[in-house]
Amino acid sequence: MGTMDNIIEVSPLAGERVAPMAPPLPGTATSSYNQKGYLMNGSQQRRYCCVSTSTKELWDRLFDEGYRADVSIYTDNGGTIYAHANILGMSSPVIKSMLKKSKRRGRQRSISIPGVPHDAVRAFIRFLYSSCYEKEDMEEFVLPLLVLSHAYVVPELKQVCVQQLEQGLLTIENVIDIFQLALLCDAPRLSFICHRMILRNIKAVSATEGWQAMKQSHPILERVLLQSKIDEDNRQKDRIRKTNEGKIYLQLYEAMEALVHICRDGCRTIGPHDKDFKANQSPCDYAACKGLELLVRHFAACKLRVPGGCVHCKRMWQLLELHSRLCDNSDICRVPLCRTFREKIRRQSKKDEIKWRILVKKILRTKTIAGAPFFSSAIASSR
Repeated sequence: MGTMDNIIEVSPLAGERVAPMAPPLPGTATSSYNQKGYLMNGSQQRRYCCVSTSTKELWDRLFDEGYRADVSIYTDNGGTIYAHANILGMSSPVIKSMLKKSKRRGRQRSISIPGVPHDAVRAFIRFLYSSCYEKEDMEEFVLPLLVLSHAYVVPELKQVCVQQLEQGLLTIENVIDIFQLALLCDAPRLSFICHRMILRNIKAVSATEGWQAMKQSHPILERVLLQSKIDEDNRQKDRIRKTNEGKIYLQLYEAMEALVHICRDGCRTIGPHDKDFKANQSPCDYAACKGLELLVRHFAACKLRVPGGCVHCKRMWQLLELHSRLCDNSDICRVPLCRTFREKIRRQSKKDEIKWRILVKKILRTKTIAGAPFFSSAIASSR
């Protein structure tokens, strides 16, 4: 066979030649792989971009060696970094504008980046070339790099700095400084992370040097943080209170279910007078039945069975009245005194009526139901 026959398989069934499977894409260990979709002539086309490690190393070497560099960048303490105007201008619109305004000396141009360490500026310029950085440089100069990324509009570097701070470089000692810097550098995610960390560790953070410096230079920001802590504590207390209230309302609903169950079906050794209890009766599914059974027995035998005369009886009176407000049809309900309480409701004061309505509404809302289907079905099945 010829060369083409060596790379084409022949189908054993139809004798057709079938192209072999395509080789796998380059691995992520040796290259970074990005894919973007483009519309051309109304059809979806794919363009692939594979940037290998050797290509990144080439850009790094171009920066390190300064081959045919045409820009001199002056830093503090008399430092100079050589770079290429085309690369700087395409990477940062601010530097591009600075280069247009800079004075030429033949092919050479010069700009200044003061206010940050020389090595931080070098790490910044290197990132503009290859989007790479040394781990040690990032750990040491993450804050100057964040400032440079904001000042010279390099969002990719700003995102990297925020990620590095979020993943471990943010500490109790530096969180105040970074929080103030995030506000100045328009880094909302970083400011949110710092704010959350400050509120969670307010006692430790308020003892740091950064807090004392902020207290002197930005007292308003200190008051804002303290007020945020107060608001957060109040919200936390409100959440705990609502959770506990929800548990109580749920327990009341379950008690209402158990009360109907006892009076309709009977449970263990207590129930309606016509209930035939068996020794091998299946266990009850209602968790509130055991406590409610003891309360019913006490209510039946207590000699002080008047409202306010006995704590346990008073609780039973309240449960019976609550049931009557949830019951759909008191005429056929088998729960004791249901109809009596229905008639009492008509003579109740408006203030008490409002309190009971609010309680019933919260109980039903906790159970996430719009009405009381359990009680309706219980009454229907008792006919």
